[in-house]
Amino acid sequence: MIELVQLPYCPFCLVQRRILDYARAPYRVVNVPNGDRSLVWRLSKQRYYQVPIVRDGRAVVFETDADSQVIAKYLDAKFELGLFPREWDGIQSVLWRYFENEIEGIGSKLNDIYYRENLPKTEWLDFIRYKERKFGRGCLNQWRTQQQDLLAQLERRLCPCEQMLYRRPYLLGDRPLFVDFNLYGMLANFLYSDHYRLPTKHDRLAAWYARIHKLRF
Repeated sequence: MIELVQLPYCPFCLVQRRILDYARAPYRVVNVPNGDRSLVWRLSKQRYYQVPIVRDGRAVVFETDADSQVIAKYLDAKFELGLFPREWDGIQSVLWRYFENEIEGIGSKLNDIYYRENLPKTEWLDFIRYKERKFGRGCLNQWRTQQQDLLAQLERRLCPCEQMLYRRPYLLGDRPLFVDFNLYGMLANFLYSDHYRLPTKHDRLAAWYARIHKLRF
């Protein structure tokens, strides 16, 4: 059985979990603490420490760089999902970079300010330390102060996604491709704390999100 080693709120983990659910694949989730990646380090033979990572029998699959999508392509090939058709190669690459930078960059901050609700108390210190080493001291309080402005920024950055859905049910056509699952993961992270909803002006995006959430291959 496939094992998905993850952080439950991580947007990149949420992408792979949605693909596995879409594929109707049997799998087991293994949650690791944010401050303890020793399992990932061991499974990757000291080559990787980030999440997600997938173990499928003897195969251990993880990303090779920030834009590789190795895991998604592995699952796509294994279950023959057709998420990476050749004719959309360049466009999908541009879109997932936009989603993983412009959308995730704001959505994760908005979710992170509710870390006390999302994480057990024993993990708070490691989480704060990790975020402050990356973004600077007091970043979580700063994002809480900027919450309304961040929400407005996210609404603006989602406008192209809403426009892509004017005349089609999925981002690039009549069937879902990888970018649909990728954007879903970024938004699922934003919505993880259950303190937010998708912007009301983006009604097509909200309907698309609900559709992707239930979709099965």
